[in-house]
Amino acid sequence: MRVAPPTDRSAETPLILESVISCPECGSVTGETMPENACQWFYECRSCSAFIRPKPGDCCVFCSYGTVPCPPIQKGESCCS
Repeated sequence: MRVAPPTDRSAETPLILESVISCPECGSVTGETMPENACQWFYECRSCSAFIRPKPGDCCVFCSYGTVPCPPIQKGESCCS
């Protein structure tokens, strides 16, 4: 699992940058690396080519279909502002 170091040397918890996305169309699972400072609004399934968008109320595909929320949410920030 890829982990980003804290941006400063405080006791901050490192960000988890690896998440496994489950396709809501075909059920396939794929490990992906998330961008550190942004959310991802679209994802194309590598198995069935479905174009996936976040569920209503979620900021990104990782928060909707991933095993780990996006880095901005992990930091406790408002995502996609």
